[in-house]
Amino acid sequence: MLSVIWAAVRSKAPYVTFPVAFVVGLVGYHLEWFLRGDPQPTAEEEKSISEQREDRKLQEIAGKDLTKVVSLKDKLEFAPRAVLNRNRPEKS
Repeated sequence: MLSVIWAAVRSKAPYVTFPVAFVVGLVGYHLEWFLRGDPQPTAEEEKSISEQREDRKLQEIAGKDLTKVVSLKDKLEFAPRAVLNRNRPEKS
């Protein structure tokens, strides 16, 4: 008889545990909300991700002189070497 009861409990376990877990989670969520209160959003939280990214990029380039650029001839020196140097022109 005990094995029949145990088999019935195992087969019906999802139907019992889901509502119990749902109620416990719902009560815990509302209890935590009640204890913590409603948080005030800060200025950073109100900005979108793209706005934060643009602000960060503007701060990064604020102190740089954008007119000073490395010449293309100097960039060629730091290019990765091609296989057997076939595609790289020789410097004269």
